Amino acid sequence: MTSEKLLGFLDSAEQQNRQKDSLAVRLKNSGPILRIMLILLFGFGLNMTPCVLPMIPINLAIIGAGAQAGTRLRGFALGAAYGLGMSVAYGVLGLSALLAKTTFGTLQSQPWFNFGIAALFLVLSLGMFGLISLDFSRFQTRTASAPKTGRFMTVLFMGVVSALLAGACVAPILIAVLLLTADLYARGNAFALLLPFLLGCGMALPWPLAGAGLSFLPKPGKWMDRVKYAFGVLILVFAAYYAHLGYDRLRQEMAGKKALHAEVGAGPERQESITSIPEALALAQDEGRPVFIDFWASWCKNCVAMEKTTFRDPDVVARLKKYILVAYQAEDPDEPDVRSAMDLFDIWGLPTYVVLIPKE
Repeated sequence: MTSEKLLGFLDSAEQQNRQKDSLAVRLKNSGPILRIMLILLFGFGLNMTPCVLPMIPINLAIIGAGAQAGTRLRGFALGAAYGLGMSVAYGVLGLSALLAKTTFGTLQSQPWFNFGIAALFLVLSLGMFGLISLDFSRFQTRTASAPKTGRFMTVLFMGVVSALLAGACVAPILIAVLLLTADLYARGNAFALLLPFLLGCGMALPWPLAGAGLSFLPKPGKWMDRVKYAFGVLILVFAAYYAHLGYDRLRQEMAGKKALHAEVGAGPERQESITSIPEALALAQDEGRPVFIDFWASWCKNCVAMEKTTFRDPDVVARLKKYILVAYQAEDPDEPDVRSAMDLFDIWGLPTYVVLIPKE
């Protein structure tokens, strides 16, 4: 969220018209055709998030091997299978979050998940550098004689993996789609349950074309080695990032703490924030001041980005001075106290900002 959007959000909240700038409400108020187009467009844009980018060279290797070994049509089918994996993942996970009211993307709060992803990216980067052999084309060749359904299981599975890895980056858009789905379904529109799947379809759009186009790529050469090394460095950076997240989360658990105030990403302008919601509400009642609650976590990429950019903007800092600031770290959404706080404000994901205006 940019500084301008956050300031607009505060303007809307202070005017008791918060829904004006809500993405979910804009989707709800749009027509069905425009609604579908927007969701597909949002899904398409998810391919450029930092959670998906590291997997692109690996996915291209898998899809491209099949395309180069066969026809353009077969490459298109492999790309479609990859996209189908994305669509199914978002359809199932979205409905699960809707029906179970769980927070999407909170797997990244678990140390084992972050260490597992770090290990996966480390292996993939070593393969890019040529230190270990990761011949995906050989795997595709072995499956070429298998039944048609079994032949595409690898790329379909990679589509599911990419969708899962994108959880932390796609949360804001997915939450808006889930809120829209919940509202339409409550009004008796059963077709609304397909909207999370539709978001996955948008994310899947470029992959059939990528699979077909790869059949025309030139044969590997020295240029390909340079590209592989560049991707290897990129993937290695993400491996270090996930390992760092896992270490921080494990250190907190071993210390027996559920940190309510962490140093990760906290800028100097946020040092006066309160970590207790009841304390902030009591202070607001005494002083008659509005409350700004920031639900965040150290594993939330968008939260950390907000701390480093938007919340350091001079205009934002000046605007928030009249608020009682609450930096509520929802590090483990399954912890009872955190879960209660998130349920109280109907929070589905992070970051989420809540503004409470006292009655005049």
